[in-house]
Amino acid sequence: MRILIAEDSSVQRQILTSVLEEWGYEVVSAEDGNEAWNLLRNGNAPQLALLDWIMPEMDGTEVCQKVRERGNEPYTYLILLTSLDEKTNTVKGLDAGADDYLTKPFDPHELRARLRVGERMLEIQRELITAREELRLQATQDSLTGMLNRRLVLDILERELTRGQRLELPLAVLMIDIDHFKAVNDAYGHQAGDAVLKEVAARVSTTVRPYDSVGRYGGEEFLVILPGCDEPRAQIVAERLCCVVSREVVHTSAAEISVTLSLGLALSAQGETSERLVHAADRALYEAKRNGRNRVVVSQSSR
Repeated sequence: MRILIAEDSSVQRQILTSVLEEWGYEVVSAEDGNEAWNLLRNGNAPQLALLDWIMPEMDGTEVCQKVRERGNEPYTYLILLTSLDEKTNTVKGLDAGADDYLTKPFDPHELRARLRVGERMLEIQRELITAREELRLQATQDSLTGMLNRRLVLDILERELTRGQRLELPLAVLMIDIDHFKAVNDAYGHQAGDAVLKEVAARVSTTVRPYDSVGRYGGEEFLVILPGCDEPRAQIVAERLCCVVSREVVHTSAAEISVTLSLGLALSAQGETSERLVHAADRALYEAKRNGRNRVVVSQSSR
C-alpha cells in the first residue's frame, strides 16, 4: 500500500521511510506541507499519510484542513506526528481533520498498530463505496438485462420531452414487445426466457444511437427514447431494430430460438405529456400485435 510521509527533517524522513518499506509500504515523501498538499490532491494520491505537525510553508493541520475541504474520494487517512502533547493541541489536530495522531518520540510498534487501524478504516470505506454503487445500480438498472429500469427511463422521458418542447425538437418513443415470449418460457423454461431477454436487450442497446435511452418497461417490454427523431427517422430505427433482432437466432442452453419484435411508435406533439406519449406507443404496439406481430405500427395520434 502507498503511504505519504510529510516531514521536513531529512533524518526523520529517512528513518520513517526505512521502517515503512520494511513493513511492505510503498513510500512517497514530501519535505514540507505545500509539497504534501500537492501530492494529496492529485488523482493518484496515497490513501495513508503521516504528516508532521510543524513544517515550513504549510503545517500538518493546514494540510488536513485542505484535504477535508476538498472532500476527495476515496478517503485519505491522515495521521499527525507531533511533539506537542498538550490536550488542546490534540483536539486542534483532530478538529482540523486528522484521523489519528502520534506524539514524538513514538514507539514503532504503536505506529504500526495505528497504520493497521487506518488500513481497516480504508477497507471499510471501500466496502461502503461498493455497497453504495450496488444500491445505485439497483435503483437505476434492471437487474436481469443491465438496462435502465422502468422508473429511470420514464424520468429520462420526462426530461427529454420537456427539453424537446422548449427547443422545439421532435421526440419519438418506441414501445417494444418480444413476440410470443410466453411460449418461449412455456416451451424451454424461464432460464431460456431470461437468456432471450438479455440478448434482445443487448441487441437493442447496441443498435440505437449513443444518446438514445433504452429501458426495460416490464416483462418482455422495452421502452426506447429517441430525442430529435421525426417520424421517418424513427421508423428507420424501428425497422432496423426488427431486423437486427430477428436475423440471428438466440443461442440458449435449451435451444436456438428465433425471435421477432412488435413495435409501437409515438411522436411528441406540443403540450404532450409523457403519460400520453407512452400510452400512444402502447396502443400502437397493441395494433402491431393484433395485425400479426413482427412489424412497426405508428400511433394514429402522432399523425
